[in-house]
Parts: sequence; structure tokens; C-alpha cells
Amino acid sequence: MGAGNQNNPGNNCKTSRINEAVSGKPFAGEPFRMYDREIMVPKAVPPQLDLTVRVGCSLAYEVTGTASLLLNVRPRPDSQHHVIAEALTLGDNLPAEEFADSHGNRCYRVALAKGSNFFRHDAIVAVSSKPDNHHLGNATALAPGELPPAVLRYTLPSRYCDSDKLVNFAWEKFGKVEHGWPRVQAISQWVHDNIEYRYLSGRADLSAWDVLQRGYGVCRDFAHLAIALNRTFNVPARYVTGHLPDIGFPDPEGHMDFHAYAEVYLGGSWFTTDARFHVPRIGRIMVSCGLDAVDGAFSTIYGGANLTYFEVWAYQVARGSVGVGDPLDLSLRLDNQWAVQLDPHC
Repeated sequence: MGAGNQNNPGNNCKTSRINEAVSGKPFAGEPFRMYDREIMVPKAVPPQLDLTVRVGCSLAYEVTGTASLLLNVRPRPDSQHHVIAEALTLGDNLPAEEFADSHGNRCYRVALAKGSNFFRHDAIVAVSSKPDNHHLGNATALAPGELPPAVLRYTLPSRYCDSDKLVNFAWEKFGKVEHGWPRVQAISQWVHDNIEYRYLSGRADLSAWDVLQRGYGVCRDFAHLAIALNRTFNVPARYVTGHLPDIGFPDPEGHMDFHAYAEVYLGGSWFTTDARFHVPRIGRIMVSCGLDAVDGAFSTIYGGANLTYFEVWAYQVARGSVGVGDPLDLSLRLDNQWAVQLDPHC
């Protein structure tokens, strides 16, 4: 990319083919390992988190000049998941700085070396067997004057969620629907029914308005359009990326990728709304959130580097059957079927 920067949001909706593993720096079996520095993860798992998921990614970048990378792949702390063990490899002891961005995402600024740079994240995470939003109650929309100041930015147009262009359309389609969760659901249903999902059709320059005009896209496009439409009604909506295993919802192709969806702020809580599937799902693990895909990219490159390898995994396992750094073994997979396989070890 020369002297510019390159945003890598991924998010082709669980459609990335699992390839042969790229050899990088080996993992150790400790709960968390990062370029020879260990960070212990609390071991106590809340009893309501009764399923176990293995998630992670393997990335490779080829560097031709001076370059640095912002990496955003670790799960965010959340009451609906608990990291049991985690490992992160940042190249071959590359210089790195950890920080939290303005949305609270865990980021690493890494100075890349010339040639090949390999990154790998692997985590064992406890999740609930109950679907989206099961733990939330009041879904009443708050007036702008009642919103926390930190939430107000999620009511405004952003680079990819250009809600100012969608006001007339939104009021024509959804103006008569009850404000709050009923309207959020109506928007999700309409996007799900009227925007066609097309594998690998995503483009980095498309906004919500563009997606509405062309009528198809990938999960990031579904999320951008749903977010923008909710913002036209002053409902705070944010873009979320993370892992979504196929628990109770089989994928015939068995594909895995980062997944993008939306959250709306109602009654003092963030509610999940996913127009790509428009059904409550089990086992979401949030990695990042923000105004739109700019804030949710798994990596952002500055300088002369290109992403040359990309692999993501997210699948249910029996607790204790696999550790971080173990080879990927889909014969241990418990999901990708309609029945929810409860973990006998929980």
C-alpha cells in the first residue's frame, strides 16, 4: 500500500475457507503467551456459561518496506463469555504496544519486519447455551436527552453508516412501526428479506446507502445498513465484529470467518440485532465494536505490507478436550447441527 494505510475488516459472513496452517512461532500451553511474556487468565468460569468454543485466527503479512500494523483480534471482556485460556503470537518477537482504543477495543500496534510476518491468536472460551439477548429485559427506546453522553455518538452518521442519506427511506418504510425493539426487529427483517447475501461481494468503499442501491452484500453490508436505518430514528446503533460458531444453526459448507452484526442501545443495555441471519444465535464472542467497519477491522496496515494469508476458526468443543496451540481438529467439533450439544463437563 505504499505510504498509505489498508483497513482489513474481513467479515464475509463465515465464508473463509480453512486452509493449510501457516507455520509461525509455536505456541506454549500456558493460559496466555505473548512474545515471551505471560498474562494469566482467571480460571473460575461462571456456571451459566455452560458451552465451550475454540476461536482464533492465523494471519500472514508480506512486508516490502517500512510498515506497522494495528491488530485487533482478542475477545473483549464481556459477561456473556469467559476466556478460559488464550495465546497470541506476534511474529518473531516483534516490538508491540498494547492499548485500548476510543471504543474500548484491545489493540496492538506492531512494528513489522521486512519479509514474512506471521500472527496467530487462539482461545478457549466459555459461552452460554442460551440465545442472543436472553439476559436482557427492558427494550424501550430512550429519548436523546436521556442517553448517556458516551452513547450519543452512535446516533450520528459515520463513514459507512450514512444515516443522513436514508432518512426519507427509513420513515417511509418504518415510520409507522412502534418505536423501540419492534422497529429494530422490523428493520432487521426488511434488510434480511430484501438484501441478497453474495459471498465475496464485499468492497471497502461501500456505505449503507450504496448497499441499499445495489441490493446485495456480505455481513458487514447487512450490519451497516441496519445500523444506519436505526440511527435515523435516534436509536444508538454500533458495529460489532467477532466470532459466531454454528451452535444450533448448521452451515452446510462448514465455513468460518469473522462475523459482523449490529447492537442497539435500548433501556440502558446493548441488544444484538443481526440482519444477516435474523434469528437469535448462540455463542457470539465479541472482539470489537465501534461506529462502523473502520473501528472493527481485525488489522489496519500502515506502509508497505500486504495480507497474504487469512484463516479463522470458531467451533464448539468439549471443555478440556483441546488446548490453545493444539492443531485444528474438526473431528472434535460439536456444533454445525440443529441440536445443541450440551457440554458434559460443565
